[in-house]
Amino acid sequence: MLDKFLRWLGYSLAIIFVAWVVPGIHVANFLTAMIVCVVLALINIFVKPILEFISLPINFLTFGLFTFILNALLLILAGKITPGFEVHGFMSALIGSIIFSLLAYGISRINNKDY
Repeated sequence: MLDKFLRWLGYSLAIIFVAWVVPGIHVANFLTAMIVCVVLALINIFVKPILEFISLPINFLTFGLFTFILNALLLILAGKITPGFEVHGFMSALIGSIIFSLLAYGISRINNKDY
């Protein structure tokens, strides 16, 4: 249970870092970043599988690169849903989603006990 909480804090810090590095992404405070993590998790659970299924042909044709576009669109959706979290522009969302994905991968690798 503690490791899930620490992972949530790590993802929140990653959101803060992305907002600090990428112009066009703004987060009001750390509590907002924690809420953004919950919203992104819910979007990834409920919305992303449907969109991945619908976009399967184009994802196949682009060798999976369309997934980056899909992640950027979902980050924009999270910006529309969450008050205090703003994503201005598609390129900001694309760069932000790539950086956040890399940071999230690192956080999950650190938290993984199988290494």
